[in-house]
Amino acid sequence: MAQAAQKLSTLEARLASLSQPAGGWPDGARADALSRLHAMGLPERRDEYWKYTRPDTLTQPAAVPAALFDNDEGPIFGHMDRIQIVFVDGVFDADASSDLVAEGLSIDRLAEARTDIHWARDLYGTLEAKGQSPVARPLAALNTAFAPDGVLIHVTGQVSKPVSLQYHHRSETSDAMLHHVIRVDAGASVTVLENGPAAARFNKVMEVDVADGAEFHHVRAQGRDHERRAATHMFARLGAESVFKSFTLTANGVMTRNECVIELTGDDAVAHVAGACVGDGDFHHDDTVFVTHDAVGCESRQVFKKVLRNGATGVFQGKILVKKDAQKTDGYQISQSLLLDDDSQFLAKPELEIYADDVACSHGSTSGAIDEDALFYLRSRGVPEATATDLLTLAFLAEAVEEIENEALRDEINDRLAAWLERHRG
Repeated sequence: MAQAAQKLSTLEARLASLSQPAGGWPDGARADALSRLHAMGLPERRDEYWKYTRPDTLTQPAAVPAALFDNDEGPIFGHMDRIQIVFVDGVFDADASSDLVAEGLSIDRLAEARTDIHWARDLYGTLEAKGQSPVARPLAALNTAFAPDGVLIHVTGQVSKPVSLQYHHRSETSDAMLHHVIRVDAGASVTVLENGPAAARFNKVMEVDVADGAEFHHVRAQGRDHERRAATHMFARLGAESVFKSFTLTANGVMTRNECVIELTGDDAVAHVAGACVGDGDFHHDDTVFVTHDAVGCESRQVFKKVLRNGATGVFQGKILVKKDAQKTDGYQISQSLLLDDDSQFLAKPELEIYADDVACSHGSTSGAIDEDALFYLRSRGVPEATATDLLTLAFLAEAVEEIENEALRDEINDRLAAWLERHRG
C-alpha cells in the first residue's frame, strides 16, 4: 500500500507540471493512456524492471538542468542526401527541415493532425498499449497522453532517401516529449535515422507497424558528450516476411533508458535490434528489450555491446518470449560489456520463456577487461598502447555495428566510435 501511495503521489506531482494537448482524433488515445497511467503509476526503483536504474530524474516534476555542448565533429549523417526533420527542445523547426513531401511516403505532424479520417488514427497509442503487457511501461503511457508533437510517416513504396529526425538541445532546462507513428505498407521499405541530444530531459515513443513483405531500417545516434536524461520507447509489430532492423549508438549522457518491444505476428518475419554504447564517468545506460514470437519460422537477434570506464554503469534486460504456436523460431540474444577499469559495472538480466518445442533459442552475457594477450601482441608489433586498446575496443563493438545493413551508415558509426575513444584516452 505504501508503494502504491508513493507511486500515485509521484504521478500527481508530475502531471501537475504538464498540460495535455487537446483537439482532434488523438484525444481518445490520450484519454485512454492517461487512464492506464493512473492505474499503474510512475515507475520506482522497487519495480522489477527498474531495479537496476533509478527513474527519479525521469519522473520528478522539473527536468534537471543539462549543460549545452558544442558539437565540433559536425552533424552525424550530414553527408547523406536525406529528408531532414528537425526538432529543437521538442519543438518543430520548419526553417531547418526539408519539405515534408517525398515519393513513396507521406509525412504529417502530430500537432497538425486533425481530420478524423487520418490513417494514423487507429495506430496512435495502439502498439504502446499492447506493449504494456506483461510488463508495465508507465513512461510510454505518459508520452502517449501528453506528447504535443511528433511525425506521422506513412510509407507506401520503396523510399530512396532516409528520413532523418534531428533533435537539438538549446535550453538547459528543456523537457521534451515526442511521439512518432510509422506505418510501412506491404512491400514498401524505408530507412529512418535519428540523432541529437533532444533536450535536458527527453521522453520519446516510436510506434512502427511493418506490414507483410515490408522493410524498416532504423539507425539512431544518441550523443555526444551531453548531460541528457532520456527515456525512449520503440514498439514494433511485424507482418509476414517483413524485416525490422534497429541499431542505436549511445555516447555518454548522464542517464539513458532505451526500451524496445517487438511482436512478430506474421510467419517468417525478421527482427534485429542492436546497440553499442560507450560511457565514461557519470554515465548510466539501460537497454531493456522484449521480443515476442507469435508466428511460425521467425528470426530475432538482440546484440548489445557496452564499453564502460571511470565508474560508468551499463544495464541490459532482454527477453525472448516464444508462444505455443511459434514453431521453428530462431531467437538469439547476446549482451557483453568491456570494462576498462575496476570501477565500472555491467548489470544483465537475460531471459528466455519458451512454450513451443521446435525452436533454436540462445542467450549469453559476459563482462570482462581488455584481452591482455591481444594487447601484448599488438604492442610487440609497434602499436602504441592507447591505439592498441582502441583497436581492440572497436573489434569488441563490431558485432553490434555489423547489424547496420547500410555500409555508409556503418562506416559513419565506426568513425564516431573511434573519435569518442580518441577523446577519452586516459
